[in-house]
Amino acid sequence: MNITVAISGGADSLFALLFLKENGHQVTALHARFLAEHAGNDPVPAMEPLCRALGVPLHVVDLSEAFRRQVMEPFALAHAEARTPNPCALCNRAMKFGLLFDRAMDWGDAYATGHYAALATHPIYGPSLRAGCDGRKDQSYFLALVPIDRLRRCLFPLAEWKKSDIRAWLSARGLTPPLPAESQEICFIPGDDHYAWLEERRREGLRLPGPGPVLLAGENRVIARHNGLWRYTEGQRRGLGIPWKEPLYALERRRESNTLVVGPKDKLPVSSCSASELNLMVDPALWPKNVFVRVRYHQAPVPAGVEVSEGRMTVAFATPQQPPAPGQIAAVYDDDGFVLAGGVLD
Repeated sequence: MNITVAISGGADSLFALLFLKENGHQVTALHARFLAEHAGNDPVPAMEPLCRALGVPLHVVDLSEAFRRQVMEPFALAHAEARTPNPCALCNRAMKFGLLFDRAMDWGDAYATGHYAALATHPIYGPSLRAGCDGRKDQSYFLALVPIDRLRRCLFPLAEWKKSDIRAWLSARGLTPPLPAESQEICFIPGDDHYAWLEERRREGLRLPGPGPVLLAGENRVIARHNGLWRYTEGQRRGLGIPWKEPLYALERRRESNTLVVGPKDKLPVSSCSASELNLMVDPALWPKNVFVRVRYHQAPVPAGVEVSEGRMTVAFATPQQPPAPGQIAAVYDDDGFVLAGGVLD
């Protein structure tokens, strides 16, 4: 099979490339430049001799302008609307399994990446996205917005592997990836300081909400002033800067009145949420009776009832959960780890 493999320069994508090659596939390496400037961290100069030594063709495509328009600008605008966007999920949908996927088809019959996820055949759903075996690294949550017809043309060589085993596999072959360190959480934000990054966008003309009242839940009284709703997220405790007799948490951001609602820990749990921009990977008529929902990456899927209607889904948790952050992803799973649907939390 002719397979185009997206390589970033890190260990995971290098493993995907070589693992497929060693298993007899014809592979082509494809690297996308998502950022206009690499600040001395460009992996391409090291990739080129490595790919030559391996006998693998390497193509480099510049998608930086599309990345700016489809990932970076929506990220900034979502914060201006007091939402907490998930740039990795947006990038997967628009770029890695969007524009980059389209380019990959120029050189191969299938597309492979270094994501920790699986594509497995379910007896009812057919070929479907499934969580990878390494629960600590599983990235199926970030792929929940990608259309299933695209994923069905993909391979995920890391599906059954763990990070430690991949590093050992590469080391045994004397290979060091061009970017040996783990990538930072948000690739386009230096030092992961998105507040500083947003402040720079403000100086360029981004309209971010300014200070406003802080309302104490249950008492309907103002107890402080916040510094801009974009600086907070639902469930946050640290950084509120409000002296009080007990720890306070951000419960809600009321965008219309520019109000931050806070309260003690016992006010945190919510019983339901909703999501739009739905990506149905499996027809809801085929869903099992018991489904599970994940509304943040560092969370195991929890039991919930899910209703889908007119392009939206409503989630009713079996037990109350911490408040989901609007802009993050809601991913629906069955009890075998298959992803049934994804959406953007309202």
